[in-house]
Parts: sequence; structure tokens; C-alpha cells
Amino acid sequence: MNDPRYEALDAWIDAHFDAEVRFLQELVRVPTDTPPGNNAPHAERTAELLAGMGLQAERHPVPAAEVRAYGLQSITNLIVRRRFGDGGPVIALNAHGDVVPPGEGWTHDPYGAEIVAGKLYGRASAVSKSDFASFTFALRALEAAALPRRGSVELHFTYDEEFGGELGPGWLLSHGLTKPDYLIAAGFSYQIVTAHNGCLQLEVTLHGLASHAAYPDTGVDALQAATKLLTALYAYNGVLRERRSKVEGITHPYLNVGRIEGGSNTNVVPGKVLLKLDRRMIPEEDPAAVEAELRALVASAVTTSAGIRVEIKRLLLAQPLQPQTANRPLVEALQRHGQAVFGELIPTSGTPLYTDVRLYGAHGVPAVIYGAGPRTVLESNAKRADEHLVLEDLRRATKVIARALADLLG
Repeated sequence: MNDPRYEALDAWIDAHFDAEVRFLQELVRVPTDTPPGNNAPHAERTAELLAGMGLQAERHPVPAAEVRAYGLQSITNLIVRRRFGDGGPVIALNAHGDVVPPGEGWTHDPYGAEIVAGKLYGRASAVSKSDFASFTFALRALEAAALPRRGSVELHFTYDEEFGGELGPGWLLSHGLTKPDYLIAAGFSYQIVTAHNGCLQLEVTLHGLASHAAYPDTGVDALQAATKLLTALYAYNGVLRERRSKVEGITHPYLNVGRIEGGSNTNVVPGKVLLKLDRRMIPEEDPAAVEAELRALVASAVTTSAGIRVEIKRLLLAQPLQPQTANRPLVEALQRHGQAVFGELIPTSGTPLYTDVRLYGAHGVPAVIYGAGPRTVLESNAKRADEHLVLEDLRRATKVIARALADLLG
């Protein structure tokens, strides 16, 4: 594969790799903890850095009232558009800047972007500010070393993945601000993800009647009812383990009880208990049927507790990403160059995570997940202490993306 275009792209990326790393360091040093989700300052800094490289970013602030209603503080999404000529596809590259708070246990400053032994440490260094860098420098390499004659590339840098993406890519798409023909989204260096799980999150509140612990018969114990519900929910996981997905990389659906709140004091019979449930859906499942089944299970478990009233609120419904055939050009280009650059076959697979890619899929955009992020989430400590990125992976993934864009744009 000694095409002079690819050699020129690789050489440009090697020559500018130190600048790519510095760009990523600047992005990591601006916190984007979500919650609280005050992410407009990061978008502003990103736009400034892009402008310094000759890339003008359109700023698309989401109205403050919408952001507050969503439980966040500020969101400005960015789009960079580069049109090369008439005809040809519009290829979008999407990465998200928001990330969970750093938490405890770090041995490196989570916002220091420190480099040790070829790894860059910091919150979002792997997922997914790394692909702000890989996508930006792949586009720059394409312009400088293998200028296409047709088609367009768009960079979509968004800030709502942790809360479901509706005010990130979902907002850009629903407002008609972009209509790409293909999408490459931030993901994993050593695999091309073509399908992912969905997620249903419910808030279940059990209402009883609080009373003094000295007179328990005068109350209705919501926590006692919650223990019956928890038993039913965990037994339900045994049923879900029998529902196997046919997608490589995805096993079966499962349910997690992620948060429990209840009671007011040690000497008071709990009058209210709140549970937050996370039900992961394999691509073969119908989200409406999944929600109906889970609501029925909760209602059935609570009926055995006299005097308990149950309230169920949907917090999130993220659709699964189904395997596609229309994304074949993306898959073939990334596999071809992934093998050439990494020296190994890059497989396709699904992932049990859910991502913003489903929102593009819902608008009919063929998509894959591929980028400079971790070989696996656990290996990079993504969303855990000491998250890091192997810099050589950043270099090589940038080359793969630039080469694939050159092919797709002819």
C-alpha cells in the first residue's frame, strides 16, 4: 500500500505530532465535569485553539433554559466545515468533550495532562478528548498533504454524551444544522464498533407512611417494600442472562440498581424510598417492550406490600445502535488502513456501552465508532482514576483516519 498520498499523510502527521499532543494537553487542562456540566468554557477554548490552526468553528449554544431543565449548566456545540468540491459525501467526525468527574485515587493531576513513559494522563485523555485531536489533525493532514477534489469533512465537537446526547448531536441534528452522509465517532483504537447496547433508566419511588419507630404499626415501611422489589429485580437478571445477542462483543441484557435513597432518621419508619435503575438493552431488543416489561415487574413486586404507592419516572431512553450495511465503505476503509498502520487486522464488533452514535443512526446516517481512545475501557482507566492515553496510539489512529478520509473523498 505504497500510495504516495498515504506516505504524504503519514509524514505530515509525524512532523506535526508534537503540536497534536500539545493541543490535546490544552483540552485536558480545561475541566468538563458533567455533572455539573458547565461546558461552554471548554468549547470556547477549543474554538480558540482551532482558530489558531486556521479552522473556524461555528458556535452553537444551546438555550440556557433547555440546559438547566436538563440538569446541566452550559453547552456550546461546535461544528467545523471543510468543503473540498462539488459532489462526494459529507463525512462527519464526532467526539464529546463532557466527562464524568475525576473521583478519588489519582496519582496524577486529573487536569495536568502529564506525560509519563509515553502516556498522557488526565480526565478525558482517552474518552474522548483524544479524538478532538485525532480528528482535527487528520483533517489538517488531509488539507495539507492529500487535498481531495470533492466532498466535505465536518468536525462535530459536542458536550452532552454523559447525559444522553440529546443536547449534543441530537440538538444539532434536530435543528437541521448538519446532514452528513457518513459518521466516524470517537471510540476505540483497536476495533471498529458497528453496534451498541441501548439503555433505559428509570426512577422508582415507593411511597409509604413515616411514623415513630416506637409505634411502627402506625406507619407503612417503604424500605421493607423496597427490599421485596430489589429481590425481584436481581432475580430478573437471571432471566436476562438467557437472552443472548448475536452481535460479537455483546453478551446479554442486564439490570443495575445504581442508587438508593430513603428514610429520614434512625428512629423513623421510612416513608419514602427512591431507586434508580439502569436496564441495558441488546441491539435485538425493542425499547418499548423492554420498558413495558420492567414497569410491569416493578408494579407486580410492589402489589405484595400493602399501603405502598409506586411512582415510576423515565430518566433516559437511549436506543440501541443496530448493525448496518450502509456503513460498509467506512468499515472497509478503516480496516484497510488500520491493518497497514497497526500491523494487525482490526475487527468489527459491538459494545455494551451506549453512545451518541445512535442519534445519527436515527437520522439515517451510516456510522462507525473508531478513534484514538483505549484498546479497552478498563485498560485506559477511562472514567476511573489515572485515565490515560498511549500517545503512539494517538499518532497511528490519526494516520488511519486521515488515510480513510482520503479514500472516501476520492
